Amino acid sequence: MKYQFTNDKPIYLQLMEVFKMAIVSGEFKPGAKVDSVRDLAMNAQVNPNTMQKALSELERIGLVRVERTSGRFITDDAELIDSMKKEMAAVEIGAFLKKMESIGIEKKETVKLINSYKGD
Repeated sequence: MKYQFTNDKPIYLQLMEVFKMAIVSGEFKPGAKVDSVRDLAMNAQVNPNTMQKALSELERIGLVRVERTSGRFITDDAELIDSMKKEMAAVEIGAFLKKMESIGIEKKETVKLINSYKGD
């Protein structure tokens, strides 16, 4: 996993975004065991308390679960993962449409441009 932090929001929120992306993209498979807080913190070069806070928030929203004697695991809830994926896509689409409007291209024209896009 790749970590690149900015100063615009707390690190634990940025860690949550990295984990969410890894979960919805399939990098972290449903039901997979999560490394220890200490190992994750060392890998991300953050304080273990910061990593713990990020993981606790992921638990709160249901993307990670704790099994008392076994550790943390990625959720098996495919509906929750799909819902999170759609939510993240909506945020990205909204930001993209806002950017397009700021350069003077309306939504209908943006859709036409997307449909005609040939890619790399």
